[in-house]
Amino acid sequence: MEILQSVEQFEQYKKEERVVFMFSADWCGDCRFIDPVLPSIEADYPEFTFVKIDRDQFIDLCAELDVYGIPSFVAYDQGNETGRFVSKDRKTKEEIEAFLDGLAK
Repeated sequence: MEILQSVEQFEQYKKEERVVFMFSADWCGDCRFIDPVLPSIEADYPEFTFVKIDRDQFIDLCAELDVYGIPSFVAYDQGNETGRFVSKDRKTKEEIEAFLDGLAK
C-alpha cells in the first residue's frame, strides 16, 4: 500500500482512476485490527490503487474531507468521489470488501 507523503500527492492520486484512500493512525487499535487483512484485500482488488493516509500527519485534509473517525476509506475515480466508508467503528474484512464491491464499476 502506498503511503501519502504530501497534499500535492493526494491531489495527484485523486485524479487517477479508481483510488481508495485509507485514513489511519499508528495509535488506532481498530486500524491495527485490519492491518493483517489489507494485503489480501489489495491483492483481491487490483483495479484499485490503495493509499494510506496518516490522520495525524494530514489532519487538515481529514477535516476538509469530513473524515473524523478512523479507520475510514474514501474512493475516487478521475477526481470524482465514488464512495466513502467513514466512521469511528471497527471494520471487518467483509465490510471493507462489501464497500469495494459497491463502488461503481
